[in-house]
Amino acid sequence: MRLLVTGGVGFIGSAFIRRCASAGDFEISIIDKLSYAADKRRLEEYLPGVEFYKADLAERADIEEIIKRARPDVIVHFAAETHVDRSILYPDQFFKANITGTANLLAAALQSSVKKFVHVSTDEVYGDLPADKSVKFTEASPFRPNSPYSASKAGADLIVRAYQKTYGLPALILRPSNNYGPWQFPEKLIPLTIAKALMGEKIPVYGKGRNVRTWLFVEDCAEAILLAMERGGAGEVYNIGSDEEKVNIDVVKGILDLLGKGHGLIEFVPDRLAHDFRYALDSSKIRNELGWRTKNDFATGLEKTVRWYADNRDWLFAKKAEIEGFLKDLKARFAEKA
Repeated sequence: MRLLVTGGVGFIGSAFIRRCASAGDFEISIIDKLSYAADKRRLEEYLPGVEFYKADLAERADIEEIIKRARPDVIVHFAAETHVDRSILYPDQFFKANITGTANLLAAALQSSVKKFVHVSTDEVYGDLPADKSVKFTEASPFRPNSPYSASKAGADLIVRAYQKTYGLPALILRPSNNYGPWQFPEKLIPLTIAKALMGEKIPVYGKGRNVRTWLFVEDCAEAILLAMERGGAGEVYNIGSDEEKVNIDVVKGILDLLGKGHGLIEFVPDRLAHDFRYALDSSKIRNELGWRTKNDFATGLEKTVRWYADNRDWLFAKKAEIEGFLKDLKARFAEKA
């Protein structure tokens, strides 16, 4: 099978490619624009056997040419701007990458008659939920995005749906919950907390840290995406969640405990604008129809993650240093709005 993966050297995309490399006979090509969060080292041992195209999905002519050359049977679309905080500061970048980029890719996929198009979205398109744990998002829940990031992903989802319904493109949509694990860029909560804790720095926690997320180990997410690629039908949507809801402040404290650091490193800061309170997914569809199950509970996955970053702190610290200016600007902007 000829497989084209967009955003293949990103966090989740690279985990998916590593899973594919161990699962079967795939001829893999990658499109990645190598933005700040991309890193070829995530696939260092696999890249010699992969055809790599450095390109921006927003450049339609380039994408059409690449797909003609790669002739994929299946496209798995990860490439996106994903950080909510960045979307608040730079919304236009997210609309261009996530909406225009997806539209260009769909048009090229339709021209090339791919056998399947797998679009990796996010649970954030649904908006947020109250504290009541009996309430969860299903695949039929309405879209109520609250950030430029989630709005851009919702827009992309709707375009994918339109291409499937209007043109018969064999496309399906996956909506995972918050991923974590090795190789994640340290602008996200878990790796940033680990980096700051290892360096003895204050760890910023929005508001009072009471926001709730459902955490999914990246290798379990990659397994779900592979199953959906192989068995999912055109027009289907699948939520992918672990059912393990965690309060942010408890996650931070758990990381500090694993590292033997005191909770005095926690620093509460002005809350993120329009900060979603709770995400929770009903993932019974992918479990019942495709047989997917998580293999890593949160305690196990977090311990693996903390250990990996502790063993790879040179990479972690170098990546953190790249975003120090952004983090300071972000803190100042949110403080202005508080």
